[in-house]
Amino acid sequence: MYRRALLFTVVSLCLPLTVFSQPRTPEAALNHFNNANKKTDKGDLDGAIEEYSRAIRLSSNLDGFNSSSRRLGNSFDDNSTKDIRVIDPFTATVYNNLCLVRYKKKDFRQAVEDCDEALRIRPGLASAYLNRAAALRELEEFGAALNDLDRAISLDKDFFEAYSNRGSLRLDLGDVNGALADLNRSIELNDRVPVSFYQRGYTYIALKKYDLALADFNRAVRLDPKMAWAYAGRGTALMMTAKMDQAIADFSRAIELDPQLAWAYYNRGLAFVYTDNETEAQKDFNQCLKLRPELKAQLEAKIELARELRQQHKPLQ
Repeated sequence: MYRRALLFTVVSLCLPLTVFSQPRTPEAALNHFNNANKKTDKGDLDGAIEEYSRAIRLSSNLDGFNSSSRRLGNSFDDNSTKDIRVIDPFTATVYNNLCLVRYKKKDFRQAVEDCDEALRIRPGLASAYLNRAAALRELEEFGAALNDLDRAISLDKDFFEAYSNRGSLRLDLGDVNGALADLNRSIELNDRVPVSFYQRGYTYIALKKYDLALADFNRAVRLDPKMAWAYAGRGTALMMTAKMDQAIADFSRAIELDPQLAWAYYNRGLAFVYTDNETEAQKDFNQCLKLRPELKAQLEAKIELARELRQQHKPLQ
């Protein structure tokens, strides 16, 4: 009823590149790669695409390349990969990072194709399966995404990001126990990642274990005090336990940190309805629908339910 924002981890690869000694990666390709990483960190995604594209060109042999007809980003065409004969496995690393940038730009289909190229070159590159799964999830190709996460874990049994992402996907698919097992494993491997606690918090909500959910959201907030989704998750757990004032405060904090978080407006509005503050509720619903107009029919049904539960003095569950 009270949706979470799906959080998937995507992983970029940095060097050392000493493993790619045969053949030797051109220094210019490495420079473009490092420049692309810096531009990604600064949010210059188009600039990063151009730099990664240059690195690919320099580390590969483009048979029949025609600069006027094929452009990748600002350098050559997205479809030109079929003309590339790879001479350096470093190219797979570049494609993997290019996938991450496409993902951030919400160009999910191209992100999948970039990871396809990375895996064509290096079929054992676990992070490329992780990143492709994230893009496939956004395209609602859930079975393929799950298969990629299975593959990533089979290649790296300690890949905590893959367990976290698979747990999140399993939760969305209704496999609550499978989700909990994956998220427990992710946290066992690395207990410093707030996203895993956030995901497990929602898993505990699905199991109606609200105290455990609150503990996980509290841990996520401690690890990252600026993580909007963690406050939204904790607000949801508080709302489930009828702590409406605290829930509203957490939803407000989430919105302060991320004004585009539609589900925070959605749930805060429902909390306002439950506390009979229809004026503030309507403001939140208007903002939610401005961000996500496709939620209109669903939201209207939830508003009526919240009003009925308020009249019956029943909790919002």
